[in-house]
Amino acid sequence: MKMETDPGAPFVHPPAPAAKTFAMNPCQRLPRLPVLSLACFALLLLAGCQSVPPNSLATHDATQWEREIAALEARAATNPPPPRCILFVGSSSIRLWRTLAQDFPGLPVVNHGFGGSQLADSVHFADRVIIPFQPRQVVIYAGGNDLAAKKAPEIVFGDFVALVRKLRAELPRTRIAFIASAPNPKRWEQVENVKRLNQLVEQYCRRHRLDFINVFPLMLGPDGLPKPDLFVADRLHLNERGYALWREAVAPYLR
Repeated sequence: MKMETDPGAPFVHPPAPAAKTFAMNPCQRLPRLPVLSLACFALLLLAGCQSVPPNSLATHDATQWEREIAALEARAATNPPPPRCILFVGSSSIRLWRTLAQDFPGLPVVNHGFGGSQLADSVHFADRVIIPFQPRQVVIYAGGNDLAAKKAPEIVFGDFVALVRKLRAELPRTRIAFIASAPNPKRWEQVENVKRLNQLVEQYCRRHRLDFINVFPLMLGPDGLPKPDLFVADRLHLNERGYALWREAVAPYLR
């Protein structure tokens, strides 16, 4: 049936159809960006995801080594390390490596180990015992004293990362190597923490192109325990045979 309309009545527009609503993936709403912009965005996102691991720097007291650091500086002033040296730094296992120069003949190795130091100490004194000498390579050994001081492996690892980042910021072309935390008879009850620390450091070294020198398995006997003939009477520090083992392990990594 045909409807009649009043020709004098005003025209009324029919209502607009309701807008379709639907869920949209947020990614579909992003404007199209140039490939370079997308790449930069991805890099920024990745950098933001790499959180800084917790460390002990804010609470660690390094002042006990001030006198020893001053003596090291005085020694370096009278007998300066050679340019582009290979600088060993860390705890007493480095400090007591008295045959370092003889063990690596022809290489400009320098021993800047101090005290019974921890990784946080090396971070604190890096501006005085590492960075001023512009080494071409830094070899680090520390971590055992940190664990003995009841620091968790994750915290010690955070101190290691802090040291690496400081060196990378100041010495971007310097190679960095880390000698794995070693097993020893005196602190064998800490072995699980030692293994955990080594695991964290090794993974980090792989991701960031550092050298991880794994002496840990080399120092164990067939029974899975530390070889007693590698240590002096205190069952903690290395003897000549122990340092000979380290020499063979470290030599391939020196550049």
